[in-house]
Amino acid sequence: MSKDKKDLEKMSLLGHLIELRKRLLIVSVLFLLIFFLCFIKFTENNQNFADLVYVFLQQPLANKISESGGRMIFTALHEGFFTQVKVAFFVSISIAFPILLVQLWKFIAPGLYKNEKMMFLPFLIATPVLFFLGACMVYYIVIPLAWDFFISFQITGVEGSLPIELEPRISEYLSLVMKLIFAFGICFELPVLLLLLTKSGIMTPQDLANKRKYAILISFIVAAILTPPDVISQILLALPMIILYEFSILLSKVSFKNKS
Repeated sequence: MSKDKKDLEKMSLLGHLIELRKRLLIVSVLFLLIFFLCFIKFTENNQNFADLVYVFLQQPLANKISESGGRMIFTALHEGFFTQVKVAFFVSISIAFPILLVQLWKFIAPGLYKNEKMMFLPFLIATPVLFFLGACMVYYIVIPLAWDFFISFQITGVEGSLPIELEPRISEYLSLVMKLIFAFGICFELPVLLLLLTKSGIMTPQDLANKRKYAILISFIVAAILTPPDVISQILLALPMIILYEFSILLSKVSFKNKS
């Protein structure tokens, strides 16, 4: 290989690295901008965007305990501040992640053939959409049912005994909600992962079908690890994973037929 050709390849690699750095820098700046904007107070009640997001996340619990005079507390001086930091980080990640996918696509797409672009573009679109669907299922279905279960352990005080009432800490509540959202969001990416495996030839639709019983077992194990210790939320995570697994088998079969 001649010296000129080596220099050309080196310049080409350097150009790609500069382009990648530029796109990652765009996402990083956007992430930091959103993060700091979350702390700007702009409402009549002197609330910032992080406050509004936290109020939205606590709404399922507020609907359950507000009538009985329920409240949320923080027990450390710094807990309220760090809870807002976590909310701002959560919001920034949620907004920046789809933009990161777009920037990575713009970086990779020029080097792909037309058929390769057509193959990968649906995965790029499906990834944030499926995560959003998983988050919606948590917020509107799983959390209300799980909260009903946990609140049922409150005990009304009778003569000679003290009542046992729920007073959740804001940091613990946020950690639990974020854990559930990310758990369901990531698990809802199962079709993307399985279709990538079949598209790349690592697995076939028949392989997926043959491993169905293991997939069902793993779904319940993952649900038991990622969800609170109640049967309802575990089933509500395991069942969609099983359904998505079956849906992935159907999609991979259609993909294989089209390929052949």
